[in-house]
Amino acid sequence: MHINELLPTGGIIVSCQADPDTPTNQVEMIVAFALAAEMGGASGLRLNSAEHVAAVRARTQLPIIAIQKYLPPDAPVLITGNTTDVPPLVAAGAEIIAFDATDRPRPSTLESIVTAIHERGALALADIRGLADIERAAELGVDAIATTLSVWDLPDYVPDIQLIREIRQRCAIPIIAEGNFWTPDDIKRALDAGAHAVVIGSAITRPWKITEYYVRKSR
Repeated sequence: MHINELLPTGGIIVSCQADPDTPTNQVEMIVAFALAAEMGGASGLRLNSAEHVAAVRARTQLPIIAIQKYLPPDAPVLITGNTTDVPPLVAAGAEIIAFDATDRPRPSTLESIVTAIHERGALALADIRGLADIERAAELGVDAIATTLSVWDLPDYVPDIQLIREIRQRCAIPIIAEGNFWTPDDIKRALDAGAHAVVIGSAITRPWKITEYYVRKSR
């Protein structure tokens, strides 16, 4: 299986997730977001937790990128940092498993996480932060690279288009652009820079962030 077989070139993937202590942190809301995304023409979904994957898979056949998020104290969120996260996500119906591919500490090695993903018949998507992570991701034998974690180093609402160009220059691995995509122009620039597809999250599925965006832009 290849990423192109699941996700069409130029497609929009919608991240349907909810932070703890937010109004949409309910399984029913995640399912509703996913079905609404499908109605609007999304080519795939990105979901957090086996529970959400299973609930959404029961209602749609769209390809699913799955993660398991951890919220370490005094550290950025950790995405799928343990090999034990992989089997439940795949069993719930995910075809692609994304994981944090930076060099930060985690319960399992990056190599073992990728192996666990491939042994379950899923594709491995490396979420990277910057240039230092590109070579590491390529050496791991991942099926695609996502710019997800680049938002840690960017102003709000600004996607890292240059990172997409750098990945394309350094390797031929398919790129999933993610992080701070808010406008159609952002998406076009990402695709022109070499992205295979684009993930949109907050601009679609976090109503408080959408409100905040308009409040800021109106000042």
